Amino acid sequence: MRRTPIERISSNDLTVLATDRGPAPMHIAAVLEFGPGAAPTFSEVAAALQERISTVPRLRRRLLAPPPGCGRPVWVDDPGFALSRHLAEAGPLAADERLLDAAARIACQRLPRDRPPWAAHWLHGGPDRPAALVFVAHHVLADGLGGLAVLAALADPPPGVAPPPADANPPPPAFPQRPPRRHELFTDAWTERLGALAATPRALAAAAAGLRELGLLGRRRGKDGHRARLRAPRTAFNRPTGSRRRITALSVPLEGVTEAAHARRCTVNDVLLVAVAGALGSALQVHGESPERFVVSVPISSRGRTEAGTLGNANGVVPVEVPADPDPAVRLARVAEQSDARRNAPRGTSAGPLGVAFRVLARAGVFQHFIDHQRLVNTFLSNMRGPAEPLFLAGHRITQIVPASLTPGNVGVCFTVLSYAGQLVVAVLGDPEVVPEQDRLTVLLDRELARFTG
Repeated sequence: MRRTPIERISSNDLTVLATDRGPAPMHIAAVLEFGPGAAPTFSEVAAALQERISTVPRLRRRLLAPPPGCGRPVWVDDPGFALSRHLAEAGPLAADERLLDAAARIACQRLPRDRPPWAAHWLHGGPDRPAALVFVAHHVLADGLGGLAVLAALADPPPGVAPPPADANPPPPAFPQRPPRRHELFTDAWTERLGALAATPRALAAAAAGLRELGLLGRRRGKDGHRARLRAPRTAFNRPTGSRRRITALSVPLEGVTEAAHARRCTVNDVLLVAVAGALGSALQVHGESPERFVVSVPISSRGRTEAGTLGNANGVVPVEVPADPDPAVRLARVAEQSDARRNAPRGTSAGPLGVAFRVLARAGVFQHFIDHQRLVNTFLSNMRGPAEPLFLAGHRITQIVPASLTPGNVGVCFTVLSYAGQLVVAVLGDPEVVPEQDRLTVLLDRELARFTG
């Protein structure tokens, strides 16, 4: 008899697998930076991860494709798991290589399919340069919130917090557990299908809520009679992307952005949307372009928090129309109006209808063509709340965490934001062939944020 239940990927996770067909893999990454001369050694990092890896079961599991008729893929223990197959020392960096450039190169390397879909690379540049642990995972393993839960589980326990007694929790099952047999998969799959059939009315209501979240149902005019337009403008930054990415980042005090948002009766995310649109508008002027607006896709989770034992994807998206007006107050008024309209709506419901549509396109073999030429969004902005206090690994403080999420299609640049230890880190992830002026774009974004906090 199996000692652990069958763990299937969700329909959202299935969408991630079905649509990972582009030149850049669908990976998420986190760059854990340590200050110069204050970093652990590679052996200390390896020892800390080896000690804690069992607390995140998903990190020792790989995907198994069931036989026909036996449902979605399942997570099973990898009998050949060894930390050495996932953790590598990638340094030292070349004298002229930026740490974030090396991290982006690592994040764009496809992960092997015969093992748990994650890897960690230790980068160091010598005694006078910062070091970093670059953690990369396939998006099917976790979304952004799940990635944060994994990092929290692998980090040192908070200072002053005693570890739980050895007998506080039941012992974990022996590793590795055997994979489920065919008849077990078949029974489980049909039990799930019958349950889904019984829940059809609830599923239809959720689908309708998802279409409303996408702006496809029940769109209302604003106070000025404005109705959101779903079609995003064409820009020089919206061309089919390749297999390379660059990461640039800026960091600003979180308190300043929070106070600026509260003073204007809006959210931090509203401020970020306004700043991103302002920076994009200024950067595109070099190309002779002056779009009237941008459509920014904002991932939104259906769960408030994620534990390391319950990973996967639970995200929908909300398209936000931001005017490209040079006056940030005009941009903010439109963004805040849309935020107010969604304030009490269910979160993340758009994952259902989007997933169905994307899987149909993938099965028809036209998904890549669709996202390479889509006119739904111009960019993505993902904003996550990270630890309020600094994390430590092997007794050494992690000074900064730079998040990154690789996106396919014709979105040449996207933005991932993380609050961490009193700072707001904004990572700009771009295709250098599509957005060669990424450094300037990052400077422009910093200036836009300063217009609120300065």
